Amino acid sequence: MRVLAAVDKFRGTASAHQAAKAIADACWTTGHDCIELPMADGGEGTLAALGGANQLLRVEGPLGAPVDAPWRFHRGTAVIEMALASGLHLVGGAEGNDAIAASTIGTGQLIDAALNLGAERIIVCLGGSATTDGGLGAVSAVSTPARLKRVEFVVACDVGTPFLDAAEVFAPQKGATPAQVKFLANRLAATAERYRQRFGVDVTQVRGGGAAGGLAGGLFALGATLVPGFDVVADELGLYDAVVECDVIVTGEGRLDATSFHGKVVGGVAELARKHGKGVVAICGDVAPDARALATASGLETVSLREQFGDDTFATTTRCIEQATVRWLTSRDA
Repeated sequence: MRVLAAVDKFRGTASAHQAAKAIADACWTTGHDCIELPMADGGEGTLAALGGANQLLRVEGPLGAPVDAPWRFHRGTAVIEMALASGLHLVGGAEGNDAIAASTIGTGQLIDAALNLGAERIIVCLGGSATTDGGLGAVSAVSTPARLKRVEFVVACDVGTPFLDAAEVFAPQKGATPAQVKFLANRLAATAERYRQRFGVDVTQVRGGGAAGGLAGGLFALGATLVPGFDVVADELGLYDAVVECDVIVTGEGRLDATSFHGKVVGGVAELARKHGKGVVAICGDVAPDARALATASGLETVSLREQFGDDTFATTTRCIEQATVRWLTSRDA
């Protein structure tokens, strides 16, 4: 049997590559072939899924301190993960953030560097931002925006939030108080008008424009195409062909919940499996009650590592993934 390991990261305990390898080890143990395809949804971990960093550039971090941001440039394609230049983790989380001052300048500096290297295609992956600046910092850091009209410019989003809703939906997670949320919402409205006047683009109308605190909208104003992050990664890695060629699919993530079926890896893989009539299981660290009915409706079998292995799951995640996969494959073969 040919198994496809199309799995997301288990946040904090196993990368997508480590999880895919654990599934592959289980396949070899049980006498099956395995295609390892570590996945991502356009947010954290997407750079790793698309080949990993081979460049490092010192840029301005979200609160102004310099940050050495890894990114990728290969055969004319640049891959930029905005969280590595403008991410919340760079300031120590919401407690260390200044929600008003946080800027996407560093992400714009990476885009500018890609243009200077002659990039023909630029992929910017969103998620995990410290910012709610509407992308104004990034836009200001691109020295000659007209150059972007000559490249394929893609922004990978994993949410559909409108530009003007970015403050209300995301800013509290970034340390903003209720008063600051109102200020940021008003600032986003002013920024949208600024983009309309400068670029002739209404960023309030594009789906996903509010991703990464409105960075998606700012890049849309520069000519970017906003694409669901899962679709970007699937296209780049050849997921669609791999699904056709396999017999069964093992996917998974750290925690399966209702959001997993809206633009995330597990939901996207389950949909492809159903479309092509392939058996599929999601091996996850934990499975929320609200996800079980959705999984059943998607034709997705679920395995909870917490239920099988208890608290040991999060100390030895890859070993638990391997053992759970062995059990599932063995039961399927029986």
